[in-house]
Amino acid sequence: MIIFDIIKQQFKKDIRTQGFYKNLAVNIILGIFALYMAAVLLVLGFSLDDILESAHDTLNPTQLFNGAFAYIILGGLSLRIMMQQLNTINLPPYQILPLRRRTLVNFLLIKPLFNPINYISLLVVIPFAFQSTAKYYGSFAALRFIIIFIFFIWFDSLFASYLKRKFTSGFLSFIILIAIIASIALLEYFKVFSLFTLSTKVFGYVVLKNYGLVLPLLMAAGAYLFNVWFFSQNFYAERFNKKTKQTAVGTEGLGFLNKFGVIGDIIALEIKLILRHKRTKSILYMSGVFFLYGLLFYTNDIYKNNYGFLFFIAVFMTGLLMLMYGQWIIGWNSSHFDALMTKKIPVRSYFDANYFMLLAFNVLCYVITTPYFYFGTKIIYLHSAAFLFNSGVNIYLLLFFASYNAKRIDLSKSSAFNYQGTTFKNFLIVMPIMFLPMILIGIITLISSLAVALWSISILGVIGIIFRQQLISLCVNQFNKRKYKLTEGFREVE
Repeated sequence: MIIFDIIKQQFKKDIRTQGFYKNLAVNIILGIFALYMAAVLLVLGFSLDDILESAHDTLNPTQLFNGAFAYIILGGLSLRIMMQQLNTINLPPYQILPLRRRTLVNFLLIKPLFNPINYISLLVVIPFAFQSTAKYYGSFAALRFIIIFIFFIWFDSLFASYLKRKFTSGFLSFIILIAIIASIALLEYFKVFSLFTLSTKVFGYVVLKNYGLVLPLLMAAGAYLFNVWFFSQNFYAERFNKKTKQTAVGTEGLGFLNKFGVIGDIIALEIKLILRHKRTKSILYMSGVFFLYGLLFYTNDIYKNNYGFLFFIAVFMTGLLMLMYGQWIIGWNSSHFDALMTKKIPVRSYFDANYFMLLAFNVLCYVITTPYFYFGTKIIYLHSAAFLFNSGVNIYLLLFFASYNAKRIDLSKSSAFNYQGTTFKNFLIVMPIMFLPMILIGIITLISSLAVALWSISILGVIGIIFRQQLISLCVNQFNKRKYKLTEGFREVE
């Protein structure tokens, strides 16, 4: 088939690029992490039957799963809108060949369905189906259960692609869906409307009846047809661009930075870069989700006395934007780095600007996470010590090691599941930044107390802030040694 020929061509194109081999170490690390997650999900799949068996007195595990099915579909759709990348193809080389438009459209829609990541949830569903559904309803029902789940994976993938192409802003669609799910959950909580009960009846019927497969199949087919209709209206790039005019991001409020001279101008340019490009904007969007991580750990009694881990969470929460943006603090300028190097901009001013911007990120994160202070004074001390450590130690580590990442970054792409511009050096940089303070806190608390550990960490941060000039000078000297390697690396386009 022609579609499979195109898939084979795209695969060869991917593995023949220089970036494929340069990212090999990153891919190996991600592969190890994927295997770990697969093992965790598989264990969960074999344990889910026992967990749900004891969760309800009257409903069996499959009925409980059916009740949650609607929430699973909506939640999966939300995550895909936020994180799934749109499949693309370089159209001009194919448009001059005797290929039907429908063939190219089918390639764009079908290729993502072959991505193994889409089916990782089956590691939970398959063991559960044969342990629980087969036990209560028979083997054929278990098989239908698995097939139905696959159809809904297709529906989520195709419908998320349509929403992202149609409305262009994945974040807006994500927020709308999250608001819908939250509203339904509130109605469920106050017993106004029960989606769980409705889902139990609908999906119970779908799983038990042979012709129940028709509903999820029709939903997946409908999502596919929505995409086909969209491409029929927007097949040519110039027509599509007319419908998706980019609006300028309002940055008029940055004029006050001009009073700070060159440093203020650089900060203003960096903020504009963040607000005008997909990859940097998606960091801001994802940060909104990661700020909720504290709810998972601060409310859990298991971690109540695990001070090292709690400090790890505090460092992550109070330095979230700094850590996510600061890894590529120089790389964000890779597309125009040559021009930047020819300007009359002192390197010292460039690093001072980046320092103050990352420090502002830390202040912002600290303020945003103040609601966690509700969980006790211990959280206040943890966050305050973590803020000082981020601002007096970690910030310099990011600035110093940023010059080691000489890979060009494509700012036009989202950062969700996008590792372009990422090397194994990013992992080597972030790991000590995140885990070293956790280890220090753990060791000191074993020897003395939490108060002594937090005071020690805080003093290190304060010393770093006091000796800012000297520490930034070290970063500048390191940059001057590496700047020609940076320019050479940033010129390579993958």
